[in-house]
Amino acid sequence: MEERMIKVGITHGDINGIGYEVILKTFLDMRMAELCIPVIYGSSKVAAYHRKALDLPPISLSTISHASEAGLNRLNIINCVEDDVKVELTQSTEIAGKAAYQALEAAVADLKNGDIDVLVTAPINKHNIQNKQFSFPGHTEYLEKSCGGGKKALMILMTDSLRIALVTGHIPLSEVAAQLTPERIVSKLQIFNQSLKQDFTIIKPRIAVLALNPHAGDAGLIGSEEETIIKPAMEEAEKRGVMVFGPFPADGFFGSRMYEHFDGVLAMYHDQGLAPFKALAMDEGVNYTAGLPIVRTSPAHGTAYDIAGQNRASEESFRQAIYTAIDIYRNRIRFKEATAHPLRKQYFDKSADNEKLDLTKDEDEAL
Repeated sequence: MEERMIKVGITHGDINGIGYEVILKTFLDMRMAELCIPVIYGSSKVAAYHRKALDLPPISLSTISHASEAGLNRLNIINCVEDDVKVELTQSTEIAGKAAYQALEAAVADLKNGDIDVLVTAPINKHNIQNKQFSFPGHTEYLEKSCGGGKKALMILMTDSLRIALVTGHIPLSEVAAQLTPERIVSKLQIFNQSLKQDFTIIKPRIAVLALNPHAGDAGLIGSEEETIIKPAMEEAEKRGVMVFGPFPADGFFGSRMYEHFDGVLAMYHDQGLAPFKALAMDEGVNYTAGLPIVRTSPAHGTAYDIAGQNRASEESFRQAIYTAIDIYRNRIRFKEATAHPLRKQYFDKSADNEKLDLTKDEDEAL
């Protein structure tokens, strides 16, 4: 059966950064519009401003008032910010933050209503977007609150061959150790394991766990968290069916390319996972918010104010974010179909009292 076209909602992010540059460059290749139905939440005037400033080839934008009007084989855009919004390339401004939030709010509302299938977010500035409705460290926490339905989100930075998830996200480094508990690590491992199965079709995921301290604590000489928190969490996760290995010192783990032997890597804090990830896969890396009922991806880079308006930004990470969102959406459908009606167990528990089963010897051996 032919798969239907997936409607991809795209937020324009910070209008003074490279968001529109990577969006427009992605869809200059019109084959992308044949792969999905793109719906940009932003401003057609701001998009035109960026196209002209970057001296990009003409691209046809179809302005619509609602996602239900989005057409095939074209780039659709919904105007959801004020007409007089001012672009100030390379600058962090209150206006840019407001425009980023308005686009995100409109897209999330449509995502929750089922008017779009997946969400791909261009980079925001985490400082200027703050307001009464958005008091979060980033997209991940906002989406957990607005779309999670009580479920916890997990940030995964990924490529086709490397997936790094984080126990703690956007918090000060001084608070990391206090935030690490066996319960929290077990929860993240379970979410990660389930995502690898349903979102990436890996039947028996192998997850490597990174240590917190240098040399994995050297048996308590350089820190005790490995012995008192991380290892007990791994043991509990194994009891719950998660295949875990480690804890590994982060430097040797990445330096020796051990990550190539695992389906996923769980890092204890933000830069422990993202620094090596971006060194290895900055151009094609994707940020995926796992654990929620919705599918959201974004490029792995930020607003890149320093090169905004210079036609120097690569669209590869943004393109990969779209590919990833589509793949995960389809994988979830297939996973749900495959697990909707599991087969009833066709065996008896041999630890039970077999005399009560009244079996003959032959029948018992056959079981």
